[in-house]
Amino acid sequence: MKEEAFKQIANNKKAYHEFFIEKTYEAGIELVGTEVKSLRMGKCSIKESYVQIKDGEVFVIGMHITPYEKGNIFNKDPMRVRKLLLHKEEIRSLIGKTKEKGYTLVPLRVYLKKSLIKVEIGLAKGKKLYDKRESLKEKEDRREAARAVKISLRD
Repeated sequence: MKEEAFKQIANNKKAYHEFFIEKTYEAGIELVGTEVKSLRMGKCSIKESYVQIKDGEVFVIGMHITPYEKGNIFNKDPMRVRKLLLHKEEIRSLIGKTKEKGYTLVPLRVYLKKSLIKVEIGLAKGKKLYDKRESLKEKEDRREAARAVKISLRD
């Protein structure tokens, strides 16, 4: 099987710190021409954004796409609400899951797949403060173990 070409545009590291990601979905996104050009240049931020379902449609709110420099009158509002494109079955499953207590949808990354711009969204459950501390400790332990291996290889 051939490897597909991915070019990452934006990543939401904060989401992995704030939430337990239980399942991920790949969604298309409805954009205008100047937004596509801006995204291809890597000018996007999803740090403070979230996903919401309204009337059986999925929207990403708070995603910032910097206006394209040469777009003049064709540029849209950088913070506008954008529709995500998913299959009906996926939307139904997401509606059911988000009605459960504690579940939410967060955008994890924006990337270019072949010539299409995709958004990876995650079904997430919020972490408590002690969970965050625990994951930071695990990360630090892994870092120290890697450092120890690196030092022992040098000797």
